[in-house]
Amino acid sequence: MLVVEDEPAIAELQRRYLAQAGYGVHVEDRGRAGLDAVRRLRPVLVVLDVGLPDLDGVELCRRLREAGDWTPVLFVTARDDEVDRIIGLEIGGDDYLTKPFSPREMVARVKAVLRRAQDAARSDVLVSGSVRLDARARSVTVGGDPVALTLTEFNLLAALMRTRGRVLGRTELLAQAWGQADYGASRTVDVHVAQLRAKLGDACPIETVRGVGYRVPS
Repeated sequence: MLVVEDEPAIAELQRRYLAQAGYGVHVEDRGRAGLDAVRRLRPVLVVLDVGLPDLDGVELCRRLREAGDWTPVLFVTARDDEVDRIIGLEIGGDDYLTKPFSPREMVARVKAVLRRAQDAARSDVLVSGSVRLDARARSVTVGGDPVALTLTEFNLLAALMRTRGRVLGRTELLAQAWGQADYGASRTVDVHVAQLRAKLGDACPIETVRGVGYRVPS
């Protein structure tokens, strides 16, 4: 587990609670050092402060995703603005925590993100049109060409493809893709669906059922 946090007291609190939960923890206090640590240590998850002094968390995550690194990221920020949350999710964050936060909530969110990563590795292959999703390999292709998805985008697509023909409301999608039904708001789901449509293009099988939610037709 990698924690990138420039406030020593918060970093120590995160380290202590994650260690108590049974995780090995490495801490960095600068963005560039955090980026190097991800590449060097290959952590299972990064708890990433947005407001880092030399390279902010959003840019750090962007560089990872552009390099094809999809290590799960839990953003931590002092800002409680929907625009900030949306930006973090759009560039590949998997969850979002606003300061001040309960250390127990942080650990719960870390466990939820890791659980979703494990669920994404189930050994089934789902196909809809030219879109093929391999859950074990955590890969998606369109017409044989690979498409890079974040963990959350992958889980959202998998949830819809596993329930083909059925309309899933936003709350149910939150529960299936995030592991909790009360996180964020419907806008969070809409952002990820928009990202999926942008990445999958005309092949995207997701349909909007106005006023209800989304589905992949059977």
